[in-house]
Order: sequence, then structure tokens, then C-alpha cells
Amino acid sequence: SINDLSQVPVPVMLLPDDFKASTKIKVINHFFNKENLPGQFKFKEYCPQVFRNLRERFGIEDQDYQVSLARSALLKENEGKFVGPLLTSYDHTLVVKEISSEEVEEMHTILSEYHQHIVTCHGSTLLPQFLAMYRVTVESEDTYLLVMRNMFSHRLPVHRKYNLKGSLLSREASFKEKVKELPTHKDAELMNNMQKVYLSDDEKGKMMEKLSRDLEFLIQMRIMDYSLLL
Repeated sequence: SINDLSQVPVPVMLLPDDFKASTKIKVINHFFNKENLPGQFKFKEYCPQVFRNLRERFGIEDQDYQVSLARSALLKENEGKFVGPLLTSYDHTLVVKEISSEEVEEMHTILSEYHQHIVTCHGSTLLPQFLAMYRVTVESEDTYLLVMRNMFSHRLPVHRKYNLKGSLLSREASFKEKVKELPTHKDAELMNNMQKVYLSDDEKGKMMEKLSRDLEFLIQMRIMDYSLLL
């Protein structure tokens, strides 16, 4: 699909129809291996021109994206409260989340405004960086996939992480969470550990500007269920 897209000239500007468009292909006996691949399947890419534009604004080349996603099998993660499995590319630069058909519709609802927000902030955001959305159909069963940039560094190991909402009410990690090798702490642990984040005045200014801009977008879209990953 990316190979096909590379043959299409980049549009000067995106049109409303680009936010509704999709491409479909049907694959039959392509590199058939019954242990790893079905005999046939259908593949649908949502809003290909829009997501190509987003990848460009996030500084991701299509060739690099394709290699990260397709070079090797995805690694399964066990993260938080996601209903569907969370997968990571072999180089840990991309995350693939299984989503519902309802979430696909929700993405279509916000995609135009999200794209405009990314254009306005020149790709500098603390929001999830959405890179592509697909549907894979095998034996009449649909699976919907959302590809995002991995917010965790693929170069530096993560030694501690927090999910923050700015409240202490019921904001402490459960015992089951705390015994994990790398638990996700919450606001109460941040306070109790007297954890501080040191930033220069310049870095702090840029961070607060990003936060304020992203929060304005969330308010505009009436999105309430969000948190800050630290």
C-alpha cells in the first residue's frame, strides 16, 4: 500500500474528500505460509494521503516507516488497560494498537481537526502521533489497527513512568501494578516519592507552551479522558 502511495504525487493541499478516502487490496496466496499467513486476506488503508502528510510532518520517511512496520514480526506488549493487544515494531519506534470499529469512526470524526492542529504546531506536540489506520479482513473477520509513534525512547531504557491526571483522588497504582518489573505509577506516587523534573527555563517554557496548545485542542474536541505520560 505504501509502495502504491509512493507512485502518487503528493497533493499541494489536502481536500475534504481525502479525510474520507480509503484504498483496498485483496491478497491471494502471496508468500503463503499456513503457520504465519492466511491463504488470502483483504487490506484497507484509511485516509492514506492524510496519514502520509502526518508522517511527513512528524519527520518520518515512508521508507523508514515501511521497514519498521514490515521488516520483522511485531512484538506483543502488555500495557495498562488497553482492551486489544498492543504491539511494537521490531525497532521499537512504532506502536500498533488494535481498536474497535467505533474507535475507527471516532478517529474519522477528529482527524481533520487533529491534522490542522499538527499543521499549526509544526508537528511539535505531546499528543499521540497517529501515523496510519488499517483494516485487515481474514475469513470475514475484521481487525482494525492504529499505528502510532512509540513515545518511549528506543535508545534509552525507561527506569520509571507515571500516568498523571493532576488529581490525587483514586490516583495510586494498584498492588498488582506495583509488582510489575516496570510499573506505571500515578499522581500519588509522584507526590509521595517527592519526584521532581528539572528543566531549564527555556525547556520549561517550551513544555508549557506545548501543554497549553494541546489542552486547548482537547477542550475544543470535548475530549476529557486523557492523562500525561511522564
